[in-house]
Amino acid sequence: MADVDLPDVDGTSDEGALSVPVVAVVGRPNVGKSTLVNRILGRREAVVQDVPGVTRDRVSYDAVWNGRRFVLVDTGGWEPDAQGLQAMVSAQAERAVATADLVLFVVDGRTGATETDLVVARTLRRGDRPVILTVTKIDDERSEPDVHELWSLGLGEPHPVSGLHGRGSGDLLDAILDALPEAPREQEAEGGPRRVALVGRPNVGKSSLLNRLTGEERSVVDAVAGTTVDPVDSLVDLGGETWRFVDTAGLRRRVNQASGMEYYASLRTAAAIEAAEVAIVLLDASERISEQDQRVIGEVIEAGRALVLALNKWDLVDEDRRLQLEREVERDLARVAWAPRVNVSARTGRAVEKLAIALRTSLASLDQRIPTGRLNSWLTEVVAATPPPPRGGKAPRVLFATQADTRPPRFVLFTTGFLEAGYRRFIERRLREDFDFTGTPIEISVRVREKRAR
Repeated sequence: MADVDLPDVDGTSDEGALSVPVVAVVGRPNVGKSTLVNRILGRREAVVQDVPGVTRDRVSYDAVWNGRRFVLVDTGGWEPDAQGLQAMVSAQAERAVATADLVLFVVDGRTGATETDLVVARTLRRGDRPVILTVTKIDDERSEPDVHELWSLGLGEPHPVSGLHGRGSGDLLDAILDALPEAPREQEAEGGPRRVALVGRPNVGKSSLLNRLTGEERSVVDAVAGTTVDPVDSLVDLGGETWRFVDTAGLRRRVNQASGMEYYASLRTAAAIEAAEVAIVLLDASERISEQDQRVIGEVIEAGRALVLALNKWDLVDEDRRLQLEREVERDLARVAWAPRVNVSARTGRAVEKLAIALRTSLASLDQRIPTGRLNSWLTEVVAATPPPPRGGKAPRVLFATQADTRPPRFVLFTTGFLEAGYRRFIERRLREDFDFTGTPIEISVRVREKRAR
């Protein structure tokens, strides 16, 4: 019988991916990004046409140069003021930059720097990722004098290359290896300030809370939803510890289509969550819990990040609303009953210091590991008291368990048969009760042991 549920108990493929740095290839449409990607890969992987906008989503490829492995991410055209579908494509490019270790900014050498290139370059200079300025379509020496003009972008030395013919690609790859960190960004960040994503639907008070925490007007605040345009990184002293907070962008005012705005916001929120260890999901306590609130919470769980729920605008909540809110939380947030909740007011500063306690609790759970011996002694008692229900007239036996990973905690149960989803939820609930996994999602997978032929 084949394995059931989540694969790869040993996590070798996941760990391998995590140990490889990521290079994002970005630039405006039709500058030759996909052609350059194919040249670096040494094979035709990315779709190339002489039409702008062929690439829309982020596409990742494994690359090797001089024995060094890295992941190359091809993106669609980046246009900061785009609307509609192109805004979604641009958001994907921004998300690639947010999660990369190195950025290749590609400029068309035949046309030179456009106004769009200047805006993108300004955005990249504000960021903390190393950037290599790559000038494509330099097919011969006659075009090289024009390359020097691109020093004006303020991103360092331009690297001329011909994606079509391969001219200069070796020098570019050497420059990539020189600029790549020894370990991916997430591993390097260990030991620095803990990374907190401040997320939530528009106008719940994210910027107001960040301003309260920093003690300054770090983010623009307005009653109109979507005032924040770019994610803002801030170092916050909270509870005697320094944290790195990211106030995520809401909705861009320039994107008029409702679907495009929602999609854009979700991409930017997901990028912030991916770059963080723990997320504070801010909810407006004075309003009903919405589907959009639940979608944001779902993204945190799917990303495997620690979670804290902050109910903002508590100063606007009267007794009747509190009773109604408790019923909404029990009904709509039952799946995250394990997440710590803090009732805060960004306007008055009520209880914001308590966020530090909740953050530490959730992060400790995210990193918690149970020794195998202790885990199996506990499991034996739990299964003996409540055996798994029979399936097809025969009850499966739980042989043993192991904790395969942390961040989030991932457990694998080895059994003689399939375990119903309800029983796996029971095991998760008991794990939380007995080992206190407050504030972190838990993943439980099942591996069915095949019967050996006699």
